[in-house]
Amino acid sequence: MGGGTRTQDGGSAAVSGDELPPRAARLLWYASAGLVLGVLGTAVLVAGAGQGRPLPVAVALVLVQVCALRWQARAPLPVLTVGAVTGVGVWALLPEVSLTGALLAAQITLCVLSASRPRRVSVPALAVLCLSSTAAFANGGPADLAVCVPAMILAWTAGQWRRARQERLRAETRRAVVEERARIAREVHDVVAHTLSVMVVQAGAADDVFTDRPEQARKALRAMESAGRSALGELRMLLRAFGPEADEGAVAGQRAPVPSLARLDDLADAVRASGMRVRMLTEGVTDDLPASVRLAAYRIVQEALTNTLRHSVGADEVSVRVTTGRDCVTIDVTDNGRTAKGSAPAARGGRGLLGMRERAQLVGGSVHAGPLPGGGFQVRARLPVEVVS
Repeated sequence: MGGGTRTQDGGSAAVSGDELPPRAARLLWYASAGLVLGVLGTAVLVAGAGQGRPLPVAVALVLVQVCALRWQARAPLPVLTVGAVTGVGVWALLPEVSLTGALLAAQITLCVLSASRPRRVSVPALAVLCLSSTAAFANGGPADLAVCVPAMILAWTAGQWRRARQERLRAETRRAVVEERARIAREVHDVVAHTLSVMVVQAGAADDVFTDRPEQARKALRAMESAGRSALGELRMLLRAFGPEADEGAVAGQRAPVPSLARLDDLADAVRASGMRVRMLTEGVTDDLPASVRLAAYRIVQEALTNTLRHSVGADEVSVRVTTGRDCVTIDVTDNGRTAKGSAPAARGGRGLLGMRERAQLVGGSVHAGPLPGGGFQVRARLPVEVVS
C-alpha cells in the first residue's frame, strides 16, 4: 500500500483523494471504536457470562477489531478483512451474539471503503460480506439472514451517499474556480484592451504632429505614459487580490483605486487625450450602489469607449450618460461614427460587446447595441440594483 497506483477516479490505490485528514481520521476511529465497544463489547460480555474459556477469546477478538479500526481511513480493505474474520470468529465462539452484531466493525469499515474507494473495489467487498452473511441462515434461519444482508447493503449505500456528496462538492469547487478564472480573464481583457487602444490612437496622433506641433506630441506621449501606469496599477491590484495575504497587507497602501463610477472622468480624460471629444454626464447617487454594479457599469463604459476608438470610422465625439434610479442604473454611450464598410453593424463591438453582455448578465442586467437611424452607434445597458442588493 506504500507507492499506490493510479485509479480511474483520479486518486491512487494507496492514498485516495477522499482520504481524511489526520484529525478527522482520529475522530472517526474514536467514534467507531466507541460504537464497537459499546454495542458488540457489551453483547459479548452478556452472552459469554458463565461460559468460561470462549469469553476471553471473544473479548480479545473484539479488541483486535477496535485496534484495526485505527487504520480504516488509510487502508480500509485490510481493516475490513480483519473485521470480517474476527467478527465471524466472535459469532462462532458465542452464537448468542448475532452475526449482524459480530460484523459491526466490518459494516463500519465497509461504509468507509465505499465512501473513499472506487466501486470496483467496494462492490466485490460488499458481495463477499453478503455471501459470508448467509452463514446466519444456519444458526438463526431466514430471520437472521433477512437482517444481516440488508445491514451490509445499508452500510455500503451510506458510503456511496457520502462519496456522491463529496464528488458534488468537488464539482462545485471546480466550477467556482473556472468562473473565477473567467472573471479574471474579463478583467485583464478590459484593462489591456482599453489601455492599448487608447495608446495606439495617441501614438498615431503624436506621430502626425511630431514635427509641426511637438508640444502636442509631448502631451500625447504623456497621456500614453499615464494610461500605461494606470493599467499597470489595475493589473497589480487584480493579481494582488489573488496573492498571499502577507503580500497583500505589505502593499495595501500602494493599491490602485478600485474601478467604479467615481472614476469615469479618468476614462474620459484618457480618451480626450487621443483627440476625441467626450461628454460625460452622471445623474443620481452612485455611492450606495452594490460594488458588483459599480464595477460592471465602469467596465461597460470602458469597453464601449474602447470600441469607439477601435471600430468607429470617422468618430470624433462620444457622449456617456449614466443615470442612477431607484431600481436600476442606465448607461448610454453614443458616438457619431459609422460602422466600417462590409462589417455587420451588430458585430461592431466584436468580443468587447460579448464581454459587456456577460458583465451585465452577471448582475441580472442587459446590453443592447447597434447603429442609430441618423448615424452613429449606441450602447445601452440596464443594470438592476434590486437583484444584487
